[in-house]
Amino acid sequence: MNVTTIWHGKRAFESTGPSGYPVGMDATAAYGGDGKGATPMELLLAGLAGCIGIDVTMILDAFLGSIQSIEIEANGTRKEEMPKSFTHIELVFKVNGDLPDYRIWKAIEMGKEKYCAVSESLKADISYRLILNGEEVVR
Repeated sequence: MNVTTIWHGKRAFESTGPSGYPVGMDATAAYGGDGKGATPMELLLAGLAGCIGIDVTMILDAFLGSIQSIEIEANGTRKEEMPKSFTHIELVFKVNGDLPDYRIWKAIEMGKEKYCAVSESLKADISYRLILNGEEVVR
């Protein structure tokens, strides 16, 4: 998968992936931005909640008629010092419907352990390359 992210001045960026939907990002004023988009850390939490949410609904597909609503609240605790990465993330599933809790718990556990690519990717190795003025710069 490839996502292209383009700078739009100051701290603003826009990313577009294979789906074709652009996502605007910006820093808050505290970091020199104008707050005209979601922060990358907000998007990380949203991506995690969306991924596990899709997995849970796929696992519970046969029971979706019994569910009126699903809301997933992602609460991230961050370090005080830079980089202010997440040290803990809690996902709170708020489900309304006529479905026993054990089915929902099983779907959450399966999503977490087996299917959620975003949570698994948070453990990924990240490498960096630099192409400056059309030429790759090797360190």
